[in-house]
Amino acid sequence: MLLFGHPYVDFTPFYHIYEYSEIELTPPNSTLMVIFNEESLELIQAMRNNNLSFALEVETLSELVFAHNLGARYIIVQGEFAIEAQAVAENYLFDAKILCRLQKEGDLEAKIRDGLDGVIYPQAIVKISS
Repeated sequence: MLLFGHPYVDFTPFYHIYEYSEIELTPPNSTLMVIFNEESLELIQAMRNNNLSFALEVETLSELVFAHNLGARYIIVQGEFAIEAQAVAENYLFDAKILCRLQKEGDLEAKIRDGLDGVIYPQAIVKISS
């Protein structure tokens, strides 16, 4: 299981961006994070075309499948949707890793039992704004 943002484990942060110009404000070889929606499609295509590592945050099964097909390295989900997302990813052999957002330490045990690829804590996300 991957752990991003846990104080016991070294991690490389994710850089949450909203516009392509914000990429310049991130370190080289960063993992960029974008919320999947219709407005972000142009940004997602640009990241993909430039072979950038990126994570997409999704809320539905359709968005999950789109994120995989768009080349996301990580797909971030929340709550109980994580179990369903992980099952779909395993069924279709996604290359992307499914990460569940966690707010508190006590939630980790449940996600381990659920067999998720990983979790991401708020400390692992750096918001970039230009």
